[in-house]
Amino acid sequence: MPRFSIIVPVFKVQGFLRECLDSVLGQSYADFEVIAVDDRSPDGCGAILDRYAERDARVRVLHLPENVGLGRARNAGLEHAGGDYVLFLDSDDHYTPGLLASVAERLGATGDPDILVFDHVRTHWWGRGGRSKAAGLLAAGADIDTFDIRENPQYLHLFLVAWNKAYRRSFFLEHGLRYAPGLYEDAPVTYRSMVLAGRIACLDRIGVEYRQRRQGAITKTPGRRHFDIFPQYEGLFAFLEERPDLDWALPHLFERAMDHMLFVLAAEDRVTAADRPDFHREIRAFHRRHLPAGFTPPDDARGTEMRLLATAPYASYAALRGLRALRGTAGKGGRRAARTVSKATRRTSYAVRSRLPLDPQLAVYSATHHRGVSGDPAAIHAKARELAPHIHGVWVVREDAVDSLPAGIDHVTPGSRRYHAITAQATYWVNNVNWPGTLAKRPGSVHLHTHQGTPLKFMAADLLTKPGARHGFDVPRMLRRADRWDYSLVANRHSELVWDRAYPCHFTSLRTGSPRNDVLVNAGPDDGRAVRARLGVPDDRTVVLYAPTRREYRRGGHVERIDLVRFAADLGPDHTLVVRLHPSLATGHARGLGLAELHRRGVLIDATDEPHVEDLMLASDVLVTDYSALMFDYANLDRPIVVHADDWDAYAASRGAYFDITAEAPGHVSRSYPELARLFASGAWRDEEAARLRSAFRDRFCEFDDGRAAERVVRTVMLGERMPAPVAPSVAASGRLPAPASGRDLLTSS
Repeated sequence: MPRFSIIVPVFKVQGFLRECLDSVLGQSYADFEVIAVDDRSPDGCGAILDRYAERDARVRVLHLPENVGLGRARNAGLEHAGGDYVLFLDSDDHYTPGLLASVAERLGATGDPDILVFDHVRTHWWGRGGRSKAAGLLAAGADIDTFDIRENPQYLHLFLVAWNKAYRRSFFLEHGLRYAPGLYEDAPVTYRSMVLAGRIACLDRIGVEYRQRRQGAITKTPGRRHFDIFPQYEGLFAFLEERPDLDWALPHLFERAMDHMLFVLAAEDRVTAADRPDFHREIRAFHRRHLPAGFTPPDDARGTEMRLLATAPYASYAALRGLRALRGTAGKGGRRAARTVSKATRRTSYAVRSRLPLDPQLAVYSATHHRGVSGDPAAIHAKARELAPHIHGVWVVREDAVDSLPAGIDHVTPGSRRYHAITAQATYWVNNVNWPGTLAKRPGSVHLHTHQGTPLKFMAADLLTKPGARHGFDVPRMLRRADRWDYSLVANRHSELVWDRAYPCHFTSLRTGSPRNDVLVNAGPDDGRAVRARLGVPDDRTVVLYAPTRREYRRGGHVERIDLVRFAADLGPDHTLVVRLHPSLATGHARGLGLAELHRRGVLIDATDEPHVEDLMLASDVLVTDYSALMFDYANLDRPIVVHADDWDAYAASRGAYFDITAEAPGHVSRSYPELARLFASGAWRDEEAARLRSAFRDRFCEFDDGRAAERVVRTVMLGERMPAPVAPSVAASGRLPAPASGRDLLTSS
């Protein structure tokens, strides 16, 4: 008996069927059977299924003699299922890698509940969407063992489909759960099973890529078929009337039924305008028949519509919808007008203040598109508070990042009145990305650009030769904003040459080193201990920091290059795997594809949200990366670095690179997962060859990082003092670069 029976009803999906089946058969967890039900599909689906069955004994095919529809095709497959758990998968959707292993692990951890629910992501024909609206509920449910609906009715708001659940087969059969013909067949089975289940578990993981077809989706084709929703819910409430022990569920399911029906009525791609009066009458009739005693509609717009159902005809509903739309338009127009007036007022204030003298004791800072206090700007700000306390620093921070600011940080939010006042009169401007084009550079102001590390991939003007990589970038506008730079910080001569080429603008390069790396250069052996304790890592563990970068050749930027479960297991119990995704992927679907769940299970530590990546570097013993600029900073620690470059050719071709990192690497390079695993199993990741490669890399790319970069910036730019040029420890030991005598040797003009 297999652990899982996966039932796949198939009809007119020949263009998507192979992807669906491959996503199942390619799962790392193999204890399952696939029951593919050919619902008399008129295209080539039947032949495709037969070929898969010939190649893989786990696939069984049922060829139905006539077309019965999605619900009854599922039922047909169920009759042949023998697994402990039943999962349903629509044949134009597909599983994400590693789903079944995660489901099996979660079922085991929760003692085989009646139902396990997981997440999905909508995949449109133009690309992926974000996580589902139920992601928060699933995350909360994953933090507990199991629950029931009576005590947790909010879980009735989970997505109303068959394919985001694993059902214990004996539970499904015991309660006679079957899908009825017609549209909306998922609703009665989902709600009936949820209220009957004694134990429900959640898995905080995206398990299904839910395809949003551009054409042909039945549920988004207007017509009378959408009236199927009424017999579906009638069947559900007929069942409830026979079960007085479930009276507690009536108000909850009635509210969900009304919400569903009103949603379908309002959707322009479902019920035609001509059919809406009839559809509304059916909703009212259902409302009269099944309204529970004492039912209270929710206190929202949909609740207002529910209240009208008891007394008002369709004309009243239509008027309400029209009035609400009008109010929404008026409200939006009013708010838009108010914003326009407010913006005009602030622009006028900015223009007036821009005629006043600059404030020589005012500096404005920003980092990574106003996301908080971090990176080189943060290091410069901290040192300026120490060495130049008379220069007041103000940070520009987005509203959603204000709550995470450290204590004592003066800040403004973009577009606010004080934001315009500060930016009109600040003398010093420090940022690691360009300031908005609406902010003019005043004569006498000093713009300092810190960048975000040493460049490996093409940047700015060099992207003009890589049309795919510059998608979303307006290079001419970027360069016009860079024309405001007075100084560009560099940590090595490689960066200096790249910035001169990538940003053909008039600025002066400062050979100061990277201020954010001061903490790495000056680190002692115990500096990462507190971070380890905060992350929950025992002192005796070897910490492997895995920091992959984004890919331009994949929409969305996320590509899983390593099976993290396998890697964590292969590292062994004396190692802890810490993962930090690229910041641009932190709020997307990438973490829902498995990372969040692995963190919750204790397989690894997801440190993507750690505000200061320098802390993670200090807490780690080795860095595994692909092409992230983090490696140039990490080299300052003189700790091992492994470059996993299994797609280097694709990356270099799509994004462009200034040199071949596989030929001039900071340590060993792996070209496949087995090679990566062998490096750690053998201990080669920290052998003499790794040390030799790292030393050469440090000499080249940590050239100006001597632990005094922030001080050098403040004294040179803000205080007008002279400091000797930096001599990094590794470079100084080689004797190749004697320190110049004058601070003017820090400067090179572009």
